[in-house]
Amino acid sequence: MSHEAAIENLSREERTFPPTEAFAAQANLSDPAVYEEADADFEGWWAGHAEKLRWMKPWDTVLEWEAPHAKWFVGGTLNISDNCLDRHIESGAGDKVAYHWEGEPVGETRTITYSQLKDEVCQFANALKAHGVGKGDRVAIYLPMIPELPVAMLACARIGAIHSVVFAGFSSQSLADRIDDADAKMVITSDGANRRGKQIPLKSAVDEAIEKASGDSVETVVVVDRTGLAISMQDGRDVWYHEAIAGQSTECAAEEMDAEDVLYILYTSGTTGKPKGIVHTTGGYLTQTTATQRLTFDLKPDTDVYWCAADIGWVTGHSYIVYAPLANQTTSVMYEGTPDFPDKDRFWDIVERYGVTILYTAPTAIRAFMKWGAEYPESKDLSSLRVLGTVGEPINPEAWMWYREHIGPEDAPIVDTWWQTETGGHMITPLPGITASKPGSAMRAFPGIKAVVVDDLGDPVEPGQGGYLTIQRPWPSMLRTIWGDDQRFKDTYWARFGGDTYFAGDGAKLDEDGAIWVLGRVDDVMNVSGHRMSTTEIESALVDHESVAESAVVGRADDLTGQAISAFVTLVGGYEASDELEAELKVHVGEQIGKIARPAEVYFTPDLPKTRSGKIMRRLLKQIAEGTELGDATTLANPDIVTALQEAAAKRS
Repeated sequence: MSHEAAIENLSREERTFPPTEAFAAQANLSDPAVYEEADADFEGWWAGHAEKLRWMKPWDTVLEWEAPHAKWFVGGTLNISDNCLDRHIESGAGDKVAYHWEGEPVGETRTITYSQLKDEVCQFANALKAHGVGKGDRVAIYLPMIPELPVAMLACARIGAIHSVVFAGFSSQSLADRIDDADAKMVITSDGANRRGKQIPLKSAVDEAIEKASGDSVETVVVVDRTGLAISMQDGRDVWYHEAIAGQSTECAAEEMDAEDVLYILYTSGTTGKPKGIVHTTGGYLTQTTATQRLTFDLKPDTDVYWCAADIGWVTGHSYIVYAPLANQTTSVMYEGTPDFPDKDRFWDIVERYGVTILYTAPTAIRAFMKWGAEYPESKDLSSLRVLGTVGEPINPEAWMWYREHIGPEDAPIVDTWWQTETGGHMITPLPGITASKPGSAMRAFPGIKAVVVDDLGDPVEPGQGGYLTIQRPWPSMLRTIWGDDQRFKDTYWARFGGDTYFAGDGAKLDEDGAIWVLGRVDDVMNVSGHRMSTTEIESALVDHESVAESAVVGRADDLTGQAISAFVTLVGGYEASDELEAELKVHVGEQIGKIARPAEVYFTPDLPKTRSGKIMRRLLKQIAEGTELGDATTLANPDIVTALQEAAAKRS
């Protein structure tokens, strides 16, 4: 019997894992009254956490709320780089390790103290200024998981430049789109990246992106010498990172930033196909990310070694590898490569060697670990672990139980966190010293957050019912707008339930105890290995191929990645379906968007199932891809297509 089936046979009490007395006794928070106290005065709650930061000028007003626009800590000024570095050094923590960095090649490591990190950040900040970058300018960052990535982010934050980190797995076209939208003045990249023993070129992708970009905003390209790959350097535009910082001072005054000044833009998939530039500002963002890291993980900076095993190219890395951990004076692990290189024990080897106490990873990774077998973690000493976290997608109960049984000690709480690029920080999560956990549930809103599951009319549902997950009160790290398109911001997030309620785009249910179970996307954005991918964006990439006349993309359930991409295409006359064409289309999508967007399978069909009004019935396509029972198909104009597709799907399985 699987864990999941076994869990269903347990009583409600047996399916609930409360914190142990020993853990609660030493936890940062152990009083359940914190939820009620934060709810009664949520502005005061957040102000208390903001006071833990260093402000250059105190705020006048905690919150100004004119739905859907919020301003937090109005009138206050601070600098995030100063909060992450200078104040710790001034308090005597300069020699404390900020990052244990591990390269993918075995044996390649760096230990970086707070003082060393600050020196390099200041040098690079001075280099940015020397190349004409100043407050408000946008800088695109296209780097692998190397120390120069947080250095670049902190250097931008130090001088008030706005960074836009682009995941290094994205294609040159995706990078070009983001350069154009942000009107980026500089691109920071490396010659290449290490991936499973191979060297992946990055600088050449940047060169292609600048050629593809419709504008000519990029003036400078800074290149980190990471792999030694042969690259071309354009005179007058391209400069090596090590040459740019050579001779620069290790002192650079931190720019005084308004709490509402923009810190970064991070692009996420949208249902229209065009990525949305999510705007995060300074004071509120740092307040909520630091508070959530401290409390969600029961962080103890003096003793913990914390590892968020995400990529900084996604919001998880922004908030919980760079900004919150450094502002909280955390010692973190940062790893460049994959969990299975050179072997499937690489994660556990890292945990053992650095004595990791807090591990934060994705359900997709946990399912991969399950598939590889418990012998790999069992071959290492994981006794240092005391808190386990998950992020990126809802975790299935079987993976949750495996995580509990094979990775952490029995009393290590598992915090299943729900949040988004748009929310900036944790929104729904257990608190390990207070909240019980249930396998597969994010449990309840973080103190100060008002998360409500509602029905189609916007009314709260009763326990035992499902609906739409909404946030009904502003929160400090909330997105402020979509870069250059405030109307899209309003229409996308605030129009569904009346203008002052944020609709997350996820469905959820309440169980009989009122715990929240996030069910995943209700729109046409898929969650593949924790990465949000737009169906429209992938469909557009497919139709861009000369052989494709029409396409439809759905996300199907997948044991490893949560969702996998199934594509259905009709071909232009003169082209015939073949394994070779399927492979070509997958590569084409990867070139247009990135390898993570490649379909798992492509179904060739003479037509797509459509209603009589011409609407593609993606619901049926999803059911076909998953091999589940079909719903009502009586409104189809071409029901014979469904039968043909079912037969094709059956042959694949």
